Amino acid sequence: MSERIVVLDPIPEATAQRLRALLPEGFMLSHGARHGEDHLREIIADADYAISGQVPVSAAVLNAARHLKLLHKWGVGVDNLDLDAARARGIQVARTTGSNAVPVAEFAVGLMLSALRHIPQGHEVMQKGEWNDRVTLAEPRMLSGKTVGIVGLGATGKATARLLAGFGCRILYHKPNRLTPAEEAALGVEHADLPRLLAESDVVSLHCPLTPQTAGLVDLEALRSMKRTAVLVNVARGGVVVEADLVRALRERTILAAATDVYEIEPLPADSVLRGVPNLVLTPHLAAMAADNFAPTVQRMFANIVRVSRGEPIPELDRVC
Repeated sequence: MSERIVVLDPIPEATAQRLRALLPEGFMLSHGARHGEDHLREIIADADYAISGQVPVSAAVLNAARHLKLLHKWGVGVDNLDLDAARARGIQVARTTGSNAVPVAEFAVGLMLSALRHIPQGHEVMQKGEWNDRVTLAEPRMLSGKTVGIVGLGATGKATARLLAGFGCRILYHKPNRLTPAEEAALGVEHADLPRLLAESDVVSLHCPLTPQTAGLVDLEALRSMKRTAVLVNVARGGVVVEADLVRALRERTILAAATDVYEIEPLPADSVLRGVPNLVLTPHLAAMAADNFAPTVQRMFANIVRVSRGEPIPELDRVC
């Protein structure tokens, strides 16, 4: 009898078909049709394995699962999963550590360029049928040769540092566990505490997980400690930045610009204070999405599911609990 895998996120049927084409023998796959906890409880009830990308998986959802052996994150950050509830139920949790590092790093650099060079604003006026090379609040600036501060130097932060080397950037980084001198030299990065990183960076790029220590890390005080010509980029998690403080800093020209792909509430509400801020670039949590990274990541998730099915351990790199 086939074991059941459910993707909890609502996904297009075309994506579901791509997943089924990679499905190991002996498994069947279904997926969410809409958002909402009641729907999640319904579709997880008979699942042997569940996959979550961005939807929150609460204790109530996990308690509705009668046969669940493994909850797998499609990606890296597990702040949307109730790990305590999973442990209490004896449900294993895994993720694909580092699987989206290069796509997210590329996207982060793209957001840096977009914010510094005002690419979205130029696109917008052209789409309106206008020709106006004075579309921004400040003069465009280059990324090349700038000091970039990376907050969080895991797989994604390291991939971003490697890309920035091609721009001749000086790279500061901040993380709880400092790299060895040899690792710093190999990456071409320099350790700094957070106040120094914020004060010296032309671009601050966030790549840290959302934890009790990082929640609200970038607030009004932090923003006021940055250069007035600085740009903030967030491809980490929305809760790392206090959104109301960011909007205030942008409107008061405390910093030059910002770009974010992640939000305190997702999907972003229609009445969010972030909408309509002229020096703010918004994208709908796209950074990890790359068609040519789809199959390797999915195959890795399915391989972990097969291991659990066979009673084998999940590799330490991917095991959460």
